[in-house]
Amino acid sequence: MKIAVLGAGNMGCAVAADLSHKGHEVTLIKTSTVNFETLHGENFRYLCENSGKIEMWSENSQYSPYVTNISCVTDDISVISAMDLIYIAVVTNFHETFIQKISPYLQNGQIVLIVPGYLSTVYFLKYCKNISNITIVEGESSPIDCRITAPGKVRVGFMNVRNPVGCYTAENLSKIREKLDSLQHNFEYLGSVAEAALQNPNLIVHTVGAIMSIPRIEKTNGDYCMYWEVFTPAVWNILEKLDSEKMQILQKLGLPAVAYVDACKHRNSLDDSRAAKDVFMEYAASPFRAKGPTSLESRYIMEDVPQGLVLLESLAKSLKIAVPTATALIELANAALLRDFRAEGRTIEKLGLENVQKILKIKEN
Repeated sequence: MKIAVLGAGNMGCAVAADLSHKGHEVTLIKTSTVNFETLHGENFRYLCENSGKIEMWSENSQYSPYVTNISCVTDDISVISAMDLIYIAVVTNFHETFIQKISPYLQNGQIVLIVPGYLSTVYFLKYCKNISNITIVEGESSPIDCRITAPGKVRVGFMNVRNPVGCYTAENLSKIREKLDSLQHNFEYLGSVAEAALQNPNLIVHTVGAIMSIPRIEKTNGDYCMYWEVFTPAVWNILEKLDSEKMQILQKLGLPAVAYVDACKHRNSLDDSRAAKDVFMEYAASPFRAKGPTSLESRYIMEDVPQGLVLLESLAKSLKIAVPTATALIELANAALLRDFRAEGRTIEKLGLENVQKILKIKEN
């Protein structure tokens, strides 16, 4: 299958390598301005100069390392017109501008996979009105946890054993399922892209973990691991309070109200007999995890507060549900970083009520 991976950061490079290794014809597209003084800029130049050669490696003996070549590495987004599937691996803060930018090149019958999405399906409804028969798929989280460690080298921490995704429209799933399954990402198919959006684990774990470790980030310049160190019993209580607010919203929308730890267990373990929190703690304590977040400017706060928590709070307001923990975390992030994440963030009003209603299949209250 001809696949374009949009975004040449950690996830984009890993997914492009993974799909190339599986035999797909992959084009990796750099979507941001290239800064050759950064590691990602150096990596992009290396890939361009070395026929897309990339090494996937891990300290985890259960992972089999390999070297592969990505068919094409470019910054020309117009090539997506010739693709069967477009995989968007761009930070969600830029989704609206980016989807508007690529909309002229989209073709009927294409599949667009967004991981994660945070309801970015709405932007396709907003900017792609003249294109019919495109199927949008949103994933809960990246199938591969990884970091670029040097030009042409990606370190793999772990890979999900299951990857839940939602499809819009759900009726299209039967037409595209064979193509999605050919990615060999162990997809499980949810009833709605809204379910995938609200089950994004970063909405819960990144926001609580990063905000509650702001002093640790500043003191160590990121020389610590949030997953190992931050989730003490008291911080875990905060995580569970936020998660209960998320589940109230899912329930009110008529969607399965799955707890964060249960969703985490489902993605990360095939042993259904294990306690969900034990699976999380093992995942958190893995010696193969990357350190960080290394800065308060990391996506843990800069993406998941405005795109995740602000969206959650906005949905709650429209459904008349109180979410004091989400509100408190937003206020803490605003105060600590001297920003207004609500003004920057994703709300029902900005997404457009009519398009949100189409996705949620609800009528205006």
